[in-house]
Amino acid sequence: MGVTRVAGLHAVPDDHVATIVTTLEMRTRPPLRPMPTAPLRLVRWDVPDPDRYRTLFRRVGARWLWYSRLVMDDAALTAIIHDPAVEVFAAVDRAGVELGMLELDRREAGACEIGYFALVPELAGKGLGRWLMAEALARAWTPGTRRVWLHTCTLDHPSALGFYRAQGFTAMARTVEVFADPRVLGVLPADAAPQVPLLARTR
Repeated sequence: MGVTRVAGLHAVPDDHVATIVTTLEMRTRPPLRPMPTAPLRLVRWDVPDPDRYRTLFRRVGARWLWYSRLVMDDAALTAIIHDPAVEVFAAVDRAGVELGMLELDRREAGACEIGYFALVPELAGKGLGRWLMAEALARAWTPGTRRVWLHTCTLDHPSALGFYRAQGFTAMARTVEVFADPRVLGVLPADAAPQVPLLARTR
């Protein structure tokens, strides 16, 4: 098989962002371990309201330039999050405040994608990611599931890739994604993701 030569630097337009995406998978259910304790609980959204969904999506993902679900119209978004094969959960504290989200996608037979997995940035470093992943895997590995997978990218938290590997996922593919900067488009505020330089003017 030939190898595509892509070595060298490649210019990215000022109004775009480039990221390296790593796909990871798990082919065997991990051994049972005690569930980490947390001051949070998962609440299933059986029929998510699109606006409420976008609010939580933006809250947990703006720091990492999550934008894909924000640019969908209600019909397109609802078709996904109301699909019986897609499960949406909010992580809430004791007061009912939504501080994280988990989305499991079973639309591919025999597979479960952890489509979205995040807590608000303020909770980083508190060990709650291990709790959320334990909850995710307990739900993802249902009878008939042969593969659980996800992807992360270099725009995510710097520890994300190492975290997923430590949880038992194996990296199996790498791609480069280039997309219009959502801050330039006005989808996210200009001060979102301050760790990623904003090179072009916003609308």
